[in-house]
Amino acid sequence: MIRTSVKMIGALAVGALFWFARRPKAAEPVKSDEHSAAFCDNETDPENFDQTRSAGPEGMRDKTRRDWNKVDQAVDESFPASDPPAY
Repeated sequence: MIRTSVKMIGALAVGALFWFARRPKAAEPVKSDEHSAAFCDNETDPENFDQTRSAGPEGMRDKTRRDWNKVDQAVDESFPASDPPAY
């Protein structure tokens, strides 16, 4: 009887570990679809006829994959100019 109880407790423990490992992750907050993917929430204004976003990662809708350096910032600030900065 003790062996059966130990086996049941072990099976429950394995099942609980499996459930914790496989459960769905917390959902990310829903992003507004009222504007282009390049703009972060509250970045666009209907009165802004050309919908230009602020330069830098804080003006973007999605997070950057790596930290920005001065070249990334300068390139983003120069867009849509024809010539990128000369770094």
